Amino acid sequence: MTSRPAAGGGRWVEVDPGRVARWVEGFADRHGPPTTTVEGYGLLLTAPDGATAELHTPPGAPATADVPGFVAAAGAPRRLGLLLARKGAVAVGVAEGPDLVVSKVDTRYVQGRTAAGGWSQQRFARRRDNQAKAALGDAAELAVRLLLPEADRLAAVVGGGDRRAVDTVLADRRLAPLAALRAERLLDVPEPRHAVLVGAVAAARAVRILVRDPAPDAG
Repeated sequence: MTSRPAAGGGRWVEVDPGRVARWVEGFADRHGPPTTTVEGYGLLLTAPDGATAELHTPPGAPATADVPGFVAAAGAPRRLGLLLARKGAVAVGVAEGPDLVVSKVDTRYVQGRTAAGGWSQQRFARRRDNQAKAALGDAAELAVRLLLPEADRLAAVVGGGDRRAVDTVLADRRLAPLAALRAERLLDVPEPRHAVLVGAVAAARAVRILVRDPAPDAG
């Protein structure tokens, strides 16, 4: 389980699907038995002391009306497509439940910043832009080869890395069936490598929970 501060207050907690039921039990033990409300993102738990927990449905899982249904749906095996892109590197994979069953990583050189006294800034920018476009073109071809044939079997496609890079790859008209499956979740990953792709499977399947503690007494 990981935790980080949330913009606007509270904290985001990422929980493995198999531990969600235990996490909800712990929330009830700390704050009292919560009421459950169905929301667009999933379920809202509101405790008697004012604490809340937003349970966000993980990519590819169906909407549910109660906690037992949510737990069952989150833990059910799903086939997910993964598309990680950052600078000149891309990683594409298919996960069956927690297992990565298809994977390919490709890296193309994209020049970094020039030292003082190097090429003019405009010439450098054009070259770097061309290198980046070529890298994203390779990424699209990789997605066509590995992900597109799986489109009918995928519950969702989860992107990671640089949002603009992922947007550019999925803008390829050939990948429209994959773009239609794209989840809102964008994984925060470093430059894609095989190990990063393996770790992205767990991040894509995790249940994200936004926890807000009760407001302190005014008095």
